[in-house]
Amino acid sequence: MDRLAGLAAGGEVALPLHAVRPEGLEAMLAALPDATAQAGLTGFKAEAGTVLRLPGAALLGLGTGPAVHAFGAAAFALPAGSVWRLAGTGYDREEAALGFLLGAYRYDRFKPAPRAPALLAADDAGARTRAIAAGMSLARDLINTPANHLGPAALADAALALAARQGAQAERVSGAALAARYPALAAVGAGSDRAPEAVLLTWQGSGAGPDAPLLSLCGKGVCFDTGGYDLKPSAAMLRMKKDMGGAAILLGLTSAIIALNLSVRLQLRIGCVENAVSGHAMRPSDILLTRSGLTVEVGNTDAEGRLVLCDLIAEACSDSPDWLIDAATLTGAARAALGPDLPALFCTDDAMADAILHAGQASHDPLWRLPLHDGYANWLDSNVADMNNVSTKPFAGAIIAALFLQRFVSKQVSWAHIDTYAWNDTSRPGRPEGGEAQTLRAVLGAVEGFARRA
Repeated sequence: MDRLAGLAAGGEVALPLHAVRPEGLEAMLAALPDATAQAGLTGFKAEAGTVLRLPGAALLGLGTGPAVHAFGAAAFALPAGSVWRLAGTGYDREEAALGFLLGAYRYDRFKPAPRAPALLAADDAGARTRAIAAGMSLARDLINTPANHLGPAALADAALALAARQGAQAERVSGAALAARYPALAAVGAGSDRAPEAVLLTWQGSGAGPDAPLLSLCGKGVCFDTGGYDLKPSAAMLRMKKDMGGAAILLGLTSAIIALNLSVRLQLRIGCVENAVSGHAMRPSDILLTRSGLTVEVGNTDAEGRLVLCDLIAEACSDSPDWLIDAATLTGAARAALGPDLPALFCTDDAMADAILHAGQASHDPLWRLPLHDGYANWLDSNVADMNNVSTKPFAGAIIAALFLQRFVSKQVSWAHIDTYAWNDTSRPGRPEGGEAQTLRAVLGAVEGFARRA
């Protein structure tokens, strides 16, 4: 695993970093020499992410929220390059360590960060913390990379590099093989000079036998989305480098699952395309053939993500996975309903949904479940094909997209669809502005529980 930003190499002298909530401040100040006077001079009230520097130590305010968020401020609130160890009690140490490392992240490929972060003592970051932080950093890096440096081939390269680095098998699909195997995905990418590709990554935990649960992941990897002939307005294109966020998040999740050697059999499929405008691009009213044999009328070329995913999902179902999970930056309707911080979850299995939702709450990585409402299914009807890729009605866009994908899911498969934003609009402690691996911790926690139960 690559060295993480914010993590000391090991062996350095580390200063104690105490943490306190407002209700415990008085007792904490009494226990630390010189702390009362310092707090009085600086007005320290233990608000989340605030730091009180003391001789040979520091005190971090936790406020009333999760420790993972408050500790996200520590890496840049403490002196650059200084090394700190977690001290005291009253907070979750794994949350704290993860928050510190996530807060130390900066995307600096094209512009150096203004300063280096403080460092967390190596002994304070356990294997799980490191695996999650590394997976989230990978996802963030991919999402933040501009489209001229991350086209379909480069995204596929990232998946192949992950497989080589962590001992998985990977198959790259392109050209005529892609068109035959994933025809709808190929149609989405046909308008770009950068050819579409797909990757199938497989791995099996060392403790996973042939009857171990099969987890199948499918990620939307649209490296840039112009909207196609149904062209987006310029303002709506500004963040479309993040339209491969679903694939990036699932790559980060895959990295964490392998690093933790979970007892599962794993398949990851990502569709890597660019939705561009050209004489080769799909048009409104085109009829596409999909891998499943169903035909789709293109009602809107900007609803391309579901076309990328439908072939991947159909192939995944042919292996009868125990859990099938897809992730995509699929609809603006999900953001209109739930805002940027709450990805939408759709699921055909209540126990699976509960596992993901509860793991999200426990890890402060929340989702909100929306219904697969059968009453809207006929909104996808087409007069000339088996279905349209959009509805003519201006309502329930996220539900309609999920219902479209559900038609490609085998009835016996437990399936979850995550419609995510994959982005932080503004910087907050531990959550810098830019790409974000939303739901990675939630799904990882659910998969860990699923593997234990199995």
